[in-house]
Amino acid sequence: MIPWLIGDASFPPLSQALSEPNGLLCAGGDLTPQRIVDAYRQGIFPWFSAGEPILWWSPDPRMVLFPAEFRISRSLRRTLRAGRYEVRLDSAFPEVIQACAETPRTGQPGTWITREMQRAYRQLFELGIAHSVEVSVEGRLVGGLYGLAIGRMFYGESMFSRASDASKIAAAHLARFLEAQGFGMIDCQMNTPHLASLGAREIPRSGFLCRLHELVAMDAQAARWPADGASQPWK
Repeated sequence: MIPWLIGDASFPPLSQALSEPNGLLCAGGDLTPQRIVDAYRQGIFPWFSAGEPILWWSPDPRMVLFPAEFRISRSLRRTLRAGRYEVRLDSAFPEVIQACAETPRTGQPGTWITREMQRAYRQLFELGIAHSVEVSVEGRLVGGLYGLAIGRMFYGESMFSRASDASKIAAAHLARFLEAQGFGMIDCQMNTPHLASLGAREIPRSGFLCRLHELVAMDAQAARWPADGASQPWK
């Protein structure tokens, strides 16, 4: 059995997270901005399917990407330099999260990005906490990603691609932007071959939490997301 969050109950210690399924900590609670931010600051995230209660997770080990370690293949570098795609930040958050929800995933019959989750993260976007990267061709959205920024920590949530390398282009621009802004780590949550190909790697939860607590305590005001949404051309 796992604890059930009732009312404004606090999250249990991460030491109580299950090893199978890896990282399941508790259930219940709500998806208010306050609850979600509190969870992320502690290394916890919500992940559940439609019809299930809200489930909260903190797996061990944790998949992370250090911005400076983002891996760019030769073919991706050529694509980035060609400039055929337009890349913007925070210019179409609702469209990105909707596209992420609609993208089929191998081994997943449905989506965990439910309407309830979309509403919650749109609220976080309006509060300046959630952010998106959009990749377009001739005005058509073909790829992107979204996540949360707290202090100098970024939490990647989901990405999608409707054209070759579109999600990789979004991730490359995000990693470059975050490195320039002094962000120290991107939380990728779970290990996938796609994330590993971009340079993400697993670290023990203890090490993740130690770095996380340092980064979320840093001043977020100095990190400036482009007011006009434009991302710098790749050189």
